[in-house]
Amino acid sequence: MLPPTIPTSFAPRPTATPRRSGSSYTNIFNVFAYAIFFAVILLSVGVFFYNRILATTKVNEDAALAKAEQGIDPSTAQAFVQLSNRLTYGEKLLTSHVAFTGFFSALASLLPSTVRLTALHLSIDDTGAVKVQGSGDAKDFNSLASASESLSKDSQFKDVIFSGMSVSPKDGTVSFSLSASLDPKFIAFSATTPLPATPSSAAVASSSSAAATSTPSGQITP
Repeated sequence: MLPPTIPTSFAPRPTATPRRSGSSYTNIFNVFAYAIFFAVILLSVGVFFYNRILATTKVNEDAALAKAEQGIDPSTAQAFVQLSNRLTYGEKLLTSHVAFTGFFSALASLLPSTVRLTALHLSIDDTGAVKVQGSGDAKDFNSLASASESLSKDSQFKDVIFSGMSVSPKDGTVSFSLSASLDPKFIAFSATTPLPATPSSAAVASSSSAAATSTPSGQITP
């Protein structure tokens, strides 16, 4: 019989390997999952109470609106609606309205006393361009040159052209034709449109001999 210290087999015994514990990873995951769970619960509770607050606020505001509507006089409300419509329509009319008051005042101050207009035609086309055509008499060529220089220096008058000049054999006066363009802002209506100045009799002919017309798209405000 062999003593107990002598091995009964020559086959080596397997060595025991240390086992890694996964308890730490499991604990961290559990804590994270519980945190998310409680956050979702808190968020759900918050949404529920916020929804209740909004519902209560809506009910209160609807009641206040109904009470305010009951206190409104229908005739007063209709009067305000009509006033609003009239103001809107008036604003549209003023926006599309044109006034030649400033033009006539500037023309009277720019033309020399020795130059007069016997006919004048103003028109506005569909694009809003303002055209001026007219005819008149000047005492001599120097007066006509002075009128041309005055109109050309004014930025509100553009493309000023004097043409068709002829000298009268009786008194030496010079007849001419005038064509020019106006800055649209010059004839735009506004609350600050100046009142018409008293025109010089030498600058503008009498109403029986001078004519001012406009196309259907424009109006003339004296």
